[in-house]
Amino acid sequence: MRRYCHNDCPNCVPLQANADSEGAIFKPAESVVRKNKLELLTLAAGLWLIGCGATDNAGGDIPSPAGGSAHSAGAPAVAGAPAVAGAPGGAGAANGGAGAANGGAPQGGAGGSIGGSIGLGGGGVSASGGTGGAGRGGSGGSAGKAGGSSAGGPSSGGAPSVGKFVGNITTGSGVDTGGMKYSKYWDQITPENAGKWGSVQGSASGAFNWSSLDAIYSYTETNHIIFKQHVFVWGSQQPSGTPTLAQIENWMKSFCERYPNTRLIDVVNEPPPHTTPNYTANLGAGESGQWGWITKAFKLARSHCPNAILIMNDYNNIEYTDQENHFIDIVKQIKAAGAPIDAVGAQSHGLRTMSAATLQTNLNTMATQTGLPIYITEYDIGEANDATQLATYKAQIPVFRNTAAVHGITIWGWINGKTWVSNTGLVNGTTPRSAMTWLMGELGRPVPPN
Repeated sequence: MRRYCHNDCPNCVPLQANADSEGAIFKPAESVVRKNKLELLTLAAGLWLIGCGATDNAGGDIPSPAGGSAHSAGAPAVAGAPAVAGAPGGAGAANGGAGAANGGAPQGGAGGSIGGSIGLGGGGVSASGGTGGAGRGGSGGSAGKAGGSSAGGPSSGGAPSVGKFVGNITTGSGVDTGGMKYSKYWDQITPENAGKWGSVQGSASGAFNWSSLDAIYSYTETNHIIFKQHVFVWGSQQPSGTPTLAQIENWMKSFCERYPNTRLIDVVNEPPPHTTPNYTANLGAGESGQWGWITKAFKLARSHCPNAILIMNDYNNIEYTDQENHFIDIVKQIKAAGAPIDAVGAQSHGLRTMSAATLQTNLNTMATQTGLPIYITEYDIGEANDATQLATYKAQIPVFRNTAAVHGITIWGWINGKTWVSNTGLVNGTTPRSAMTWLMGELGRPVPPN
C-alpha cells in the first residue's frame, strides 16, 4: 500500500501542497478560508502520523523501546525444517537504539545478532540458506547491514542449532595450558583421547571412569563453549573382550545421560577399510545391509542423545577420490537403511600440499553427494617452517569458512611438541607461530599469551 506523509517520514511518497489551491480564481470569505486551511492541515497531520507510525508487516520490524527496531530475516524458520542461515549483518549504531540485523533464522524462529557466526538449522535438508534483511537503526543511528545469503549448505537432520565454530582439542588430558586460557582462543573442544570408549571403560563389563571427561565437560559448561564427543564406535582404543549389544548401548546411554549438553558426536570413526571393531556382528544384529552395524550405532545414538549432531568421521575422505567415493557410498547405504546420520566428518590430516581449488572441489563433491553438512574434525598442517604453515592456513582456512556446507572446524592440537603429528602446533610454549597470529586475527580473537 502506498502511503502519503510528510517529507520527514522515510519510505513514503511526500504529500505535496497544491500550488493552485490558494490562487486568485476564487476568494471565499476569510473565515471559511481559515476553516478550510485548518481542516486541510488537520487532515495532512493525521495522514503523516498514520504513515510514519505504521509498521510494515512484510519487513518483520519490531519497534524497540528506544526507537530502533530489530529486523528479522523474513519469516522465522518452521521448527523441524529450518534453513542454514547466511552470515548475520551487524547492528546499526543508533543513539535511540540499535537495529540488529540477522542473516537468517536458526531453528525455532529468528535469533538475535550473533556476531558473525552462522546458524545451523536442524530437522530437514535445505537447498539454500536464507537471505537476511537490513536492520533499521534507531533515531540518529545508521542501519544494520543486511545478512548474507548462504548458497546451498544443507542442514543437519533432527539436531538443534550449532554456530559455525573454530575449535581445538585438549592438551594431554587438560584444557588450559601454560597459563593460557583455552576458551579465549577456541569456541569448541574435542577430547583427544578421554572420550574414547577404552579410556572410559577398560573392559565392557568393568566400571566406568569418567574423571577426565567430567573435567573437560565441566569446563565447557562453565566457559560456554561447544563440547564434541570423540568417539562412540571405532576399531581402536575400545574395551577388551568382545562387547555385546547391551554393553554397547549401555556405553552410549551412560554417556548421554551424564553429558546431556554434548552438541556433536563422532558416532562411528574410521569405518572399513580403515578400522573395524571386533563387535560388528553383535552391534549389527537385526539390521539389514552390508553396514547394518553402522546403521544400528546411529539409531542407538539418536535414541539416547536426541539433541546431538551425529557424525560419521573418517580420514582421507576429502584427500583421495577413491576413498571419498567409498565413504560417500557408505553414507548413502546407511541413509537408505534408516540411519539418522546428521553430518559427515573429514579429519583432514593430509591436506598439507593440496591446492585451495582441489580442496574446494572435493568439499563440493562430499556435500552434494551425501546431502549432509561437513565438519572438519582433525585439521593440522605439519610444517616446521612458519612461513610454509602460514601460507597453507591462509589458503585453506578461508575455503572452509566460506563453504556453506562446512559447519565447523576443529584443529587437532595447538601447543607445539604436544600434538599427534609433529610440527602441527600453533604455539611454541606461549609464543604464537605465524599461522596462529593470522588465524586469531581472522577470528577476532586475542593472540597468545594475551
